[in-house]
Amino acid sequence: MSDGPELTEQDLARDSGLDGGQECCHIYVLDLKESDKVTTIGYAICFFAYSTWKGRFYFLEDIYVKPAYRGIGAGARIFREVANKAKEFNCKRVDFHVLSWNPASKFYRKLGASDLTEIEQWHLYRLHEEQLDTLSKELENK
Repeated sequence: MSDGPELTEQDLARDSGLDGGQECCHIYVLDLKESDKVTTIGYAICFFAYSTWKGRFYFLEDIYVKPAYRGIGAGARIFREVANKAKEFNCKRVDFHVLSWNPASKFYRKLGASDLTEIEQWHLYRLHEEQLDTLSKELENK
């Protein structure tokens, strides 16, 4: 795992459709307005996925609240916005991953989230770019 995001602002603008192209994700930004100053204190990035059991659902790829603004309801506000948008988009659920050491797990449980690793024994697998290249080349050679 890298130490931080490798994306640029241009990547986010492209992928969220802000540059006029095809949108593949939705970005929700939480700003705090204090007198004449606006500070971005958190965000969430989501995209659509599909379940053969339930249909369309929303995947929460990332949620972040600046440390100085944690514990004041900012994370809950972002989650409510994501839930509201998921309902507007007729999504049946919101899925997200959490690292086992993340203390925010308690917060997610408090919101009513279920830990599918505990309940259903799901495991998360990933094919990295190197494996994608290998598999793609194998297809070309067949």
